[in-house]
Amino acid sequence: MAPYKPSRLNTSNRRDFATTQWSIVLAAGQPEDSDARAALSQLCEAYWYPLYAYVRRRVKNVADAQDLTQAFFVHLLEQGAVARADRVRGRFRAFLLTAIKNFLANEWQKQHAEKRGGRRLKLSLDLDAGESKFRLEPSHELTPEKLFERRWVTTMLDRVLKRLQAELDDAGKQEHFEYLKAGLMGDAEAVDYQQASEALSISPEAAKQAAYRLRKRYRQLFREEVARTVADETEVDEEIGRLLASMGG
Repeated sequence: MAPYKPSRLNTSNRRDFATTQWSIVLAAGQPEDSDARAALSQLCEAYWYPLYAYVRRRVKNVADAQDLTQAFFVHLLEQGAVARADRVRGRFRAFLLTAIKNFLANEWQKQHAEKRGGRRLKLSLDLDAGESKFRLEPSHELTPEKLFERRWVTTMLDRVLKRLQAELDDAGKQEHFEYLKAGLMGDAEAVDYQQASEALSISPEAAKQAAYRLRKRYRQLFREEVARTVADETEVDEEIGRLLASMGG
């Protein structure tokens, strides 16, 4: 992705920000609040894999890691753990990492027993697919924390890419996505504009303009996705900087 340039949300976006998922969860802070519970469930379903990768890097037994991951989400969704979230550092990513560390250190035996006893998690988590994905992870010096951070970013970017593709599909421009997506990460020269223009029946200059609009929309969707996971608009740019930095080290 090209270097990110901070930009202020406009007034209407600031109003919309109050309804983003993590801000809803923090504002309620109670598991019985239906809106907060739904928002938290959606966030967990979107970002469970980075957490599973963290658990697997620390827990070698696959069955134990899967049980612990399930038990953690039961704990998160049913026992008011979010009420203890730090409002000063209201990032879902940071909260989730701190919460799983505390859970593994202090509460896993009790929750593990509950899971063994048949406690059911009402989330859609394909842990077997997660394990297959984890087996492809590099086995080098990445700490569990670093692996979590990197998989958080790649999960987020994958969600943004799928949203962008869906928008183009809905607009009947599937081929635009296929021929121009190579330039989404900021390298405009990665696109073969001559080939794209021929495939799309437009001029090379029009293909460049279309690729520019695609990159702009991609960055907008990325910002929106980040906004879902922080508690306040003022944290968006800082969180974006941290996420991109985590991919470089």
